[in-house]
Amino acid sequence: MNSGKIKKELKEQLNALFKSMDFVSNNFLDSEKMGKKEFQRFFRIYQQLGLAWEFLGLQCKHRDGYKKMRDKKEICKICGKVKGVDDSYILLSKKGPKKLGMKAKPKSKKTFETKKDAEIVNDMIDFYGALVNVDVHNSYKSSVLGKGINIAAERIVNVKEDNVVCSIDQHLIHIRLCDKDRKSGKKRYGGFP
Repeated sequence: MNSGKIKKELKEQLNALFKSMDFVSNNFLDSEKMGKKEFQRFFRIYQQLGLAWEFLGLQCKHRDGYKKMRDKKEICKICGKVKGVDDSYILLSKKGPKKLGMKAKPKSKKTFETKKDAEIVNDMIDFYGALVNVDVHNSYKSSVLGKGINIAAERIVNVKEDNVVCSIDQHLIHIRLCDKDRKSGKKRYGGFP
């Protein structure tokens, strides 16, 4: 299916959804005669329609651009998403390559007080049994053995498959076997430039 047809279908689905939301809101949620139990039923329907809006909005690529609102926020002309607001969910295609986010790198020359303040991203995904963790942070202050040190800004990617952990940063690659039967004193392999 080409992108023009996908966009047209998405617009039609969103327009139908907005009409349904307006119908429920105008005819049932504004009524003062309605009992509390019945009001709660229509309120739940409206919430479910809102969730459907969120998932349809994840499919939107915002190709028609944004329009400015009175409060100076910009919203997508197709799905109504406010520009710059993070999504609560991520939508992945069933087939083909999957992409989550953009490549993040440390970007500040400032040294932050805590790792939490310096954190750009620290996220993990269990992908068909392989754990992938991406930890990107700017420089921050820490204390080791009572001495204050600065931890360098870095990007670390860890991949764990069964009992093998591979850590990759900007300068080194470490491969570690997490085998219970491994005797202490055996050689570790890592630090490959």
